[in-house]
Amino acid sequence: MNADALQKKVEEQILDSYEAMYRLAYTYVRNEEDALDIVQESVYKAIRYSGRVQKEAYIHTWLWRIVMNTATDFIRRNRREIALEATQETGKEDIYQDFDTLEALKALDERERTVIVLRFFEDLKLEDIAKILDENISTVKTVLYRSLKKLKVRLTEGEMLYEG
Repeated sequence: MNADALQKKVEEQILDSYEAMYRLAYTYVRNEEDALDIVQESVYKAIRYSGRVQKEAYIHTWLWRIVMNTATDFIRRNRREIALEATQETGKEDIYQDFDTLEALKALDERERTVIVLRFFEDLKLEDIAKILDENISTVKTVLYRSLKKLKVRLTEGEMLYEG
């Protein structure tokens, strides 16, 4: 596949995945403007380096990795606590409306949060998550189950606070 055709496929994948890319970036920074900046920078990188994709089948995984790395770089550059803000109404249903769950995600490290978001918010298969993270599937399963235990503890603590 020539470079122009590959770039066109990358652009198509970007258009198909734009909202999902935003949601992933938002889970990292919890700020609408910052998440949009991350997506914009990720799109720029993806288009600029589209010639580096070896196979068309890898475009989706490659794009997710760019968003995750860009978000991680953003966090490192800013080194500040990012406050949880309510997203503005965009006319579309926000699948991240459960603020208790968003708050509980803070208990997870970046890797754990990424696995949870990709599995449950973006509905990716464990095999796909393993490819995105460049991990073997058993490692992803271990991270997933450990993360779910942490979330369960955090969410259960929250319920006890509301009941008490």
